[in-house]
Amino acid sequence: MLLVKKSDLIAMLAERKNLTEEIAADAVNLIFKEFTDALKNGGRIELRGFGSFTVKDFKAYIGRNPKSGKKIQVKPKKSAVFKVGKQLKERVDN
Repeated sequence: MLLVKKSDLIAMLAERKNLTEEIAADAVNLIFKEFTDALKNGGRIELRGFGSFTVKDFKAYIGRNPKSGKKIQVKPKKSAVFKVGKQLKERVDN
């Protein structure tokens, strides 16, 4: 299984574009920060040919503590959701 970490992205960007690791790290961190800020503010991120990120709201519900079996109230929360784009889906499938 191949795992690409943030540090790997920084190293690849630095190597391919002949940048210092510091400049590449700044670029990757800026992109991640802007993505995070957009989602926090209710925005949507769409990367044509790749996919889109949105925020999904989850309502409060009664859950169960797996250790004790007791019922607990789970607070409402938000989570980032990724939907794969058609072109990426086709590329991965082939």
